[in-house]
Parts: sequence; C-alpha cells; structure tokens
Amino acid sequence: MAVINGTRQLLAVAVAMSLQAPLWAQSASSDTGAAVASAKPAPASRKLETVIVTGTRADNRTESSSLTPIDVVSAKLLQQTGTTELTTALSRIIPSLNFPRPSGGDMADQQRSVQLRGLSPDQVLVLVDGKRWHPGALIATSGVIGRGAQAVDLNTIPMAAIDHVEVLRDGASAQYGTDAIAGVINIILKKGAKGGVVESTFGEYYKGDGRQWQGDANFGIPLNDDKGWLRFTLQSGNNDYTNRARYELTAPYEKGQRFGDPASHNQNVFINGQYDFSPHVQGYLEAHYSHRNTTSAAFFRDTASGNAALSMYPNGYLPLEQGQSIDQSLLAGLRGTVGNGWHWDLSGSYGGNRVSYSTINSVNLAWLHDYGSSPTRFHDGILAAAQESANLDISKGLDLSWLPNPVTLAFGAQYLRQSYSIKSGDLDSYYTGTSGAAGGAQGFGGFQPADAGSWARNDFSEYINAETNLTDKFGTSLSLRHENYSDFGGATIGSGAFRYDFTDRFALRASVSNGFRAPSLAQQHYAYTSSSYYGPGNSIGVTPGIYDSALVSPTSQVGRLLGGQALKPEHSRNYTFGAVWNPLDALNLSADIYQISISNRVVLSNPLGTTSAVVRDYLSTHGVTDANYSGVTYFTNAGNTQTRGIDLVAGYLFDFGSAGNLQANLSYNYNQNKVTRVYGNPSVLDQLGVNLQRIGRRDIKGLLANSTPRSKLVLNGSYNVGNWAFNASVTRYGQFTSFSSTSYIYDQIYGAAWITDLSASYHLGGWTFTAGADNAMNHYPDGVNKINNYGSNKGTMPYSLFSPYGFNGGYYYTRIAYRW
Repeated sequence: MAVINGTRQLLAVAVAMSLQAPLWAQSASSDTGAAVASAKPAPASRKLETVIVTGTRADNRTESSSLTPIDVVSAKLLQQTGTTELTTALSRIIPSLNFPRPSGGDMADQQRSVQLRGLSPDQVLVLVDGKRWHPGALIATSGVIGRGAQAVDLNTIPMAAIDHVEVLRDGASAQYGTDAIAGVINIILKKGAKGGVVESTFGEYYKGDGRQWQGDANFGIPLNDDKGWLRFTLQSGNNDYTNRARYELTAPYEKGQRFGDPASHNQNVFINGQYDFSPHVQGYLEAHYSHRNTTSAAFFRDTASGNAALSMYPNGYLPLEQGQSIDQSLLAGLRGTVGNGWHWDLSGSYGGNRVSYSTINSVNLAWLHDYGSSPTRFHDGILAAAQESANLDISKGLDLSWLPNPVTLAFGAQYLRQSYSIKSGDLDSYYTGTSGAAGGAQGFGGFQPADAGSWARNDFSEYINAETNLTDKFGTSLSLRHENYSDFGGATIGSGAFRYDFTDRFALRASVSNGFRAPSLAQQHYAYTSSSYYGPGNSIGVTPGIYDSALVSPTSQVGRLLGGQALKPEHSRNYTFGAVWNPLDALNLSADIYQISISNRVVLSNPLGTTSAVVRDYLSTHGVTDANYSGVTYFTNAGNTQTRGIDLVAGYLFDFGSAGNLQANLSYNYNQNKVTRVYGNPSVLDQLGVNLQRIGRRDIKGLLANSTPRSKLVLNGSYNVGNWAFNASVTRYGQFTSFSSTSYIYDQIYGAAWITDLSASYHLGGWTFTAGADNAMNHYPDGVNKINNYGSNKGTMPYSLFSPYGFNGGYYYTRIAYRW
C-alpha cells in the first residue's frame, strides 16, 4: 500500500519493525570542515579530521585515509553557499554533482533531483545517518534532465539539522544495495543535547522577484540525567515565483507566460535522539515530517489559442499546477555490544511521500461546452510512494594470528518493502465528451481511472564485508551482497577497494565493483492518459473522434503489442584509480580517474505515433477496441552507456598569523557519457512499416549522454580575520548541448559560463550577521536560438531548461543567526 496513512501507521511500523540500520562508526561533529577528501592521515600538526562512516565499516577511517574517493562537506561550508536548498548547496561545492532546475514540464519542477557524474538521479543512493532514505512519488515524464527517474527529494531535509554530508564518488551497491551505481550521498545529522542555532534568511533576485524567506531552529535537550538526548529541527520558508518569460513573437503578441522557479511554501520538522538503556544497549530514533505547497505554470493560453475560453477569460489565461507534497518518516532501533566486542544493530523504518495534484486558473473546454460552465479548479489525482525496511547488522574487530592487523568483519541482512500507487482525479479533471472541444483540465489533465492502481514488492538481501590493513602500508576492503527482489529475482554483487601508502604523504588507491539497480515500481507501472477530440480536417489526419495520448506500463496490453517488455534491472561495472598526496602539512591533493559501464539503461520510449490505419487495425485486431490512441509511450531498456572521467581536488590552508587565515579549495571534474549500444527496435514496430522508432535521438544523444556539462571547476576561498569572515566561490560550467528529438539542425550548443558567489559575515558574541550575493555578476545562459524559440511557446521561453545554474540571474540575501 503506497498511500501514506499518517502518524498511526508510522507508529505501528516503528513498534513492529524497530527501524533501519545505522552504520557502525559514529561520526564526530565537524564545525570547520573541508570541502573535499584528499589524502593520508596528517601529522599531529594538522587539523583534526572527521571520521567518515560512508563506504567503510571500520571505526577509524578519516576522509584522507579512505580507500575510495569521498567528499566531506561541513555544515559551515553548506552555509557559505548562501542558499537554503541542500541540493543547490551541494552542487556549488562538488563538481561531479549537478542540480538541474527545470521549469514547468508537467510538475517536473516540484521535486527536483540531483545527478552524480552525469548519471540518472535514481542511480545515486541517499542515506541519512547511514540509513536508506525513501524516494519521492513524482516521476518526471517531460523532456528534462532526469526524465523517467523516481528519485529522492533531498530538499525535504532541512540544512539546519545537518552536521556534515559525505559524498562517496564510487559504486557502492555491494555495501548498500540497489541504486548506488554512481555513488552515495550520506547526510550526517547533528548529535547531542548541547548547542543550537536560530536563524533567519531573506533574499530576492536582482530582477526584484523570487523573494525568499526562511526561518530555522536547531537545538537539543538532555534526557534523564544525560542518559540520552533529543534534538529538534524546525523550518518554515516561503519562495515567490520567478519569471523570465518574454512577449510572444507572433500574433497576438501577448505576455501572459510564466517561465522560472515555482512559488512554494514549506514546513519541516526533524527529531533525532538516542538513549542509553544500559552500558551495553542504546536506543535511537529519527522522525521527520515535511509539508510543501508548490505552484508552477503551464503554457499560457492566449486570446488566439484554440484552447482559449473567452467567455471565462477574455484576456487569455495561465493554468497553474499545484502540488501538495507530504513527506514523512520514522525510524527506531536498538544497538549495543555483546560478548567479546561483538556489535549488533536491530532496526526498522518507514518513509513515504504523497503528492496531491490540482490545476487552478484553468478550464475544461469539453465540460464547458456540454454543461454551459466549467470549474476553474480541478483535483487531478494523487501519487504516493512508501518504503519499509528492517535490518540486522553485526560487526567485530577480529585479531587473527596470521594477519598483522585486526580485521573489521561485518555481516547482516535487510528486508525492504516498497509500494507505489496512483489515485485518479475528479471526473471534471479528465472529462472529454464528444463535442470536439478539448477535454481535461487545461494545463494538466487529471489521472483517469484506467491509470490508477497500487503495486508493491519485497526485497531480501544479505551482505558480508571485511576490511583490514594487510601491512602497515597496504589496506583493503572486500564486500559481497546478494539481493532477491520479488519482481526481478536475485543478483549477487561484489566490490574490492585497495590502498597503498608509499609514505605518510603519498598513496595510491583503486577500487572495482559491479552494481545493480532494480527499476522502480513507478517505472514499471506509472500510467497517464490525456484525451483529446480531433474534429474534421484535423492536423494528424484521423477520423473525427476522441484519441488518447498515453504513457502506459510496458507490460500492459497496449504496451506489449507495441514492443514493450518487462523491464530488466540495470547492471554496472565501476573502476576507479587514484592518488592522494600531501606535499606540505597544509596542502592536500588528490586525483581519481573512473569508468562506469551500465547495461539495460531504463528510459522512456519515443512517442509512438499510432494514428495510421495500419497501426489502428493492428491494435483492434489484437483486442484493443476500447480506445483510439494518437501516441503511446512506455518505459524500456534502451541500451548500454559508458561514463569516463577524472576528479581533481586541491586544498591549502594559508596561515597569516594575526592577519587571519585563508582556506582555499580547488575542485575539478571532467565527465564524458556516451551510448555504447542501442538495443534494436522491437520487431513488431518494424513489421508495421510506418517508421515507429522506440528510442529517439534526444535520448540517445542527449538525456543519456551529453545534456549536462562535461566539465565543472569550483574554486572557493574562506578568509577569516578577527570577527570577520569573507567567502568567495567561482564556478566554471562547461558547455552543454540541447538535442532535438527530430533532426540535428535543431541541436544547440550552449557556451561555458563563470558564476561568482560572494558573502561577508560578522561575528558578535553568539550572533552572526551575513550579507551575500549568488551569481553576483548577474550572468544568464545563452539564449535559445530563433529556430528553437518559436513553435508552441511563441518565443516566450528564452533559456534552456538544461542550464546547470538556472536562468534567474543574480540573487542577494541577508542572514541573521544566533548560536549557543
């Protein structure tokens, strides 16, 4: 059952299951933090490093001694970015991480997701304190980066709750299971009863729109004479919409379009805590509730539009798409030690996301024709996704006589249940009638009863991991995992990581692994049907009547008849080789090259035109007699891809004595994705003889390969002197390409861009006063060329949706914080 049933269900799951497993090592609080992981443990004169918990189950690994490349981003560095969004902050710090900012696109801008190494957002695993986080319910089906991915909505996690973030840039399916093909984002929460912060942030764009306000509080309280603690994070924020749309370039030359970030209002509550029941048993919990209302714009219907409703909107109208997202989770567990140093952890979790869709400022023209009036507000339906898990983890450091150093042995099992559901909208949201007037709510028509359903699956997995230093210079880690999904069967995956320290300042490291991603329930079952009436002399050359444009399950009757098949899991092979070097105490350098090969990539098919008599007769002959289709789309395994790249990292601390200090970091990523094989067109499509192609060129050349910049460079510096702190960050985004779905003549290359962010802070006791500017030079991306900027939007949308830094221009802000 995918629909979230509220607190009662959460508490029932917590009692029944006792919630998902944390990693063994507990991370130390980091209040200074470096942008990146770099090298070998430093001499005593260097700063104390954060103990990492991602990609290792040993309790003494630091960011510089890690066997695999990892970025450690402190809360301080997140704050220095100026943004209130976690995803935006991470993308400004880590070159291999991108955060596309689509606008509109049938609600694609209401749950934006991140990419790691240019791969799909659902190929990166998100953890919170080492525990698998649940995905969002929304799945983007329009032509945006991340199309077809059911990914985690990271922005539901308030930044005020975060101590630091660990980003593992390596395949980790053998350690954590499905999805960890590109890497892992592990969010480490603040711990303990001491300390707290209350802060308020206000800002707006140079254009005068997109005004933002957010208030945050984070604090802890002790429990029962310091036997435990609870920590609370509260967040409330409001973002006004931005608009970079222009006047229409064709008649009637109106300006009613909206093109930019959506308006949103969000509220978050996050509680985490632990309690020592005895010297050997500790309980822990996390509880989270997030509520977000988002309003984005569809296409403007001008007074000359065929979908104009002049009796209701004499000046045209702009349908608005509203999404109400409720995200909640609950986790509880017990951990402790028994016998001669055996660590155990028993836990369980529930997490879910529910998105209710509405369209306002709209009209159903068919309803208006048939009944003489039409609602202006429509309930379009509900999407819901949920995840439940139970874990048992056991570990121990073993002293073996035939090895020079102890071995950290870890093993365990996980039960995972996932569910997904679609609930249809109200009748007026999808009603079509037979009048010839356009049916369904203009902007976003509702989910129809035929689209609705609920689905669930189970997964049981076991793993074992061993990590040790075979010599004082040579460290290694080996992992093996078996997954068994109720809908995909079993898969065995493994990994090995190795590091050799030639000196205490220089080391080489390498890793190899294979990975696995089970296609999501949404990719297997999501369906959406939009019905339209085509009258005499219509543009698609069909007999007058009602026709459906449908996204169907690949295993539905229509899907199978048009070449759809049950989806196969994606499989990957990851190779990484790198070096870490500390030539000076204050200078850290690292370089890592990598290759990721993925087979069975899951994408949305090309829209398959089904209006020809040949196709319609074929469908009718095979029993599809209840609907006419103008086009059909389904998820499919498209082919194989290869990703190659390099990460370069440098960090240096300049100490000027009484004149202050400067922490400078330089990070660079070059990433090249290419399609190495496109699976053949289904034979049935070829036999129909009407040029139906399952995979379009935009997917082959763009969304799977080259629509994100190949290179990204980040240079940031933080200068501290007395009570003052000054921060500057310069990011260079390489060029990117927008590919047409039809012909190369419509492809467009967008140039590289330099983006500068600046801020200054003054500390007075516990108070901190900050002023800053993001994109301080007010840079905009290249405009869409004329050949692409006409058509359906009539030139009103001047910038590419693929711009990696958006298209809103400069933004300034102020922040006041009090810490204790």
